[in-house]
Amino acid sequence: MKRFYSGVLAVVVLLSCGKKQGNSFSVSGKITGISKATVYLEEVPMATMQRQVVDSAVLGKDGVYTLQTAAAEEKIYNIRVGQQQYPAASVINDAADITLNIFYGAGNSQLPDRYEVSGSEASQALQQYMLRFNTELQQAFLLRRLTDSVETLSGVRTSAQNSLLQTQATQLRQKADSLYSYTQSTLTSCKSPALTMMILGYYQNMAGNPAFGLRGFDNTEVANLVTSLARRFPTHQGIRAVDAIIKQQQQAPQGLTGQTAPEFSLPDPNGKLISLRSFRGQYVLVDFWASWCKPCRMENPVVVKAYQQFKNRNFTVLGVSLDQPGAKDDWMNAVMKDGLTWTQVSDLKFWDSAVVSLYQISGIPYNVLIDPQGKIVAESLRGDDLSATLDKLLPR
Repeated sequence: MKRFYSGVLAVVVLLSCGKKQGNSFSVSGKITGISKATVYLEEVPMATMQRQVVDSAVLGKDGVYTLQTAAAEEKIYNIRVGQQQYPAASVINDAADITLNIFYGAGNSQLPDRYEVSGSEASQALQQYMLRFNTELQQAFLLRRLTDSVETLSGVRTSAQNSLLQTQATQLRQKADSLYSYTQSTLTSCKSPALTMMILGYYQNMAGNPAFGLRGFDNTEVANLVTSLARRFPTHQGIRAVDAIIKQQQQAPQGLTGQTAPEFSLPDPNGKLISLRSFRGQYVLVDFWASWCKPCRMENPVVVKAYQQFKNRNFTVLGVSLDQPGAKDDWMNAVMKDGLTWTQVSDLKFWDSAVVSLYQISGIPYNVLIDPQGKIVAESLRGDDLSATLDKLLPR
């Protein structure tokens, strides 16, 4: 059930231990390097990754701001500045008052140079984890690129090149093991469910990107961790909900592979209805995604690469977006930015789209590979699994 677990962990940037209904908390501080901007406090809710703005404030001349909201129980909150796509920082509301100072460098880039947080033990622990993890992740990424560059050299490799490849592969494996062990120990010792789930979700998303060469936690490890949290924090609604969904999925039928693909018709950006049946005679990857889904956006380069590699082998892609009502511009901007040149459709109904129940979608990114006769032959193909499966199944 990789399909569901990856979906759950794409949205676990969300929860934590319970507070009584009506409690509130505030985030205040100073943003340096940006002026005349609006700063937003975004709650990341359970069951989706669609951020919800719960408060906003215009920065003063000195960059001072204060944001606050009611909080039924601990969750993850993003602080986003202006129209920037990514949050400047994330905090956990384990304290009533959190101080967050954010520092931007020259050019006002999409991400700050650094931030300082105080008043929240869980938020400080999150920052410490991210700093160490991302530093080592960058090292793993560079090692992977060096390895790929040697592997793609034309001609017969020399013994020195083979030796270099072995050394780089060993270093990459050691780095991946180090990140896995560091994350595992952090999860084991973590006292905050919100922090635990945030770290687990972030790690699993990074492990799903083949560019980093990481290994993720398997389904059993994820289920056991969530069950343990549910036992430790029995009144926390978010934890209980995730635990119940995982248990339900463990008992559900094992996916759609082998079945005839459920038929649907959805409008393209021009309003023309496109039917799944119109792709009969080809292998088609039906890719369920959304502009707001960060793991989907991270996976899009993998799909683009596969499309370019296999489009001449009777293969195409049909993109199905689960964007929200009124979000057509966001959908189109993401299509253009990510270079998705294949057919795109969406009814812009978010999780109320008919395809959600048809394909038992409990999380995205998710996809199904359909053969020329309309039968689902594979699903949940991500990273290297996508190209490997296509190369095996598609005619040459």
